[in-house]
Amino acid sequence: MAWNEPGNNGKDQDPWGGQQRPKGKNQGPPDLDEVFGQLLNKLNGLLGGSGNRGTPDSSNNSGANGMFQSSRLMLIILLLVATVFWALAGFYTVDQQERSVVLRLGKYLETVQPGLQWNPPLLDNVTKINVTKVRTHDHRALMLTEDENIVEVALSVQYVVSDPKNFLLEVREPENSLIDTTESALRHVVGGSEMHSVLTEGRALLAQNVQIRLQEYLNNYNIGLQISKVNIENTQAPSQVQDAFDDVIKAREDEQRVKNEAQSYANGIVPEARGHAQRVLEEANAYREEVVARAEGEANRFIKLFNEYSKAPEVTRERLYLVAMEDVLANSAKVLVDIDGGNNMMVLPLDQIMQNQRQRQSDLNDSIDGSEISRIADQVMEELRQRQNRVTREGR
Repeated sequence: MAWNEPGNNGKDQDPWGGQQRPKGKNQGPPDLDEVFGQLLNKLNGLLGGSGNRGTPDSSNNSGANGMFQSSRLMLIILLLVATVFWALAGFYTVDQQERSVVLRLGKYLETVQPGLQWNPPLLDNVTKINVTKVRTHDHRALMLTEDENIVEVALSVQYVVSDPKNFLLEVREPENSLIDTTESALRHVVGGSEMHSVLTEGRALLAQNVQIRLQEYLNNYNIGLQISKVNIENTQAPSQVQDAFDDVIKAREDEQRVKNEAQSYANGIVPEARGHAQRVLEEANAYREEVVARAEGEANRFIKLFNEYSKAPEVTRERLYLVAMEDVLANSAKVLVDIDGGNNMMVLPLDQIMQNQRQRQSDLNDSIDGSEISRIADQVMEELRQRQNRVTREGR
């Protein structure tokens, strides 16, 4: 039996209409217009409209009016839904680290700050740009120095986006422009420097000058980039002559080391020599002062002695003789004793006695105190008395 043939002795209902078809009629598939019209009537009822709930046997005019009203209602609903989706699609969030550049119909409108924003879709084009991220560009190139030498310089440029509008709109490819300006600034600075400065102590100054010149170029081009720092990572001679340059650098380091050693030696010798020279000068000045003072004293003494000599020549002459003999004999190790009643002179070997006593003292490791000196003096006096008595007896 076919799917659209009634069964059960004609008592089955039409699956499309939900009701029993009249007998004797053509029982084909249901009319799609009728199904669509019933669906629209139900939507009208839900929305509060006066929908056409007529039977499928309604007139053609009524069906056409219902179809027109239903189509218009569906169009309005679709427009409302599309408007809601369009409005919702316009909301977006700008992060704290970002700035948003808005173009309306291709023309710059504004730069949006962080927060929840809304712009009409399809009319505005929104581009978010991170303005706090530190970006890095590494660059390496061969440069010609002022003294016509070739060096290889490797550096890294750290930068951030300072102006989102200029970064997005003023230059088509701002990062490629940064590469070109870095090359230009580096060549200009290295071209005005000597090779020795670039390879050794001038690297810090080289990085500073490159950063200043590079920032000037970027400001002139309105690229919207701010250079944070330029680091000179490596400066060296070309690989073909690297060994020769290493030898030159070692020779310069040896030269500097020898200079430092010489300077250290000079710093130690020169102050000592200056101190010795100053000491000699001080001693010479002291000796001069001493000689002058002594000469002046001797002159004054002579004048006073002359005055006294003029008053009593004999007494003064005797006094001068005694003083002279005292000065001369004070440095002698021998003792002369004048014996009464004769011209014989006795010489006492006090120097030998004292030398023997000192030898004995060194052997005993004991110093001579006052009692020992007294004992030696007593022995000398006893020896003198014995000799004097013996000489007296021989004279008789």
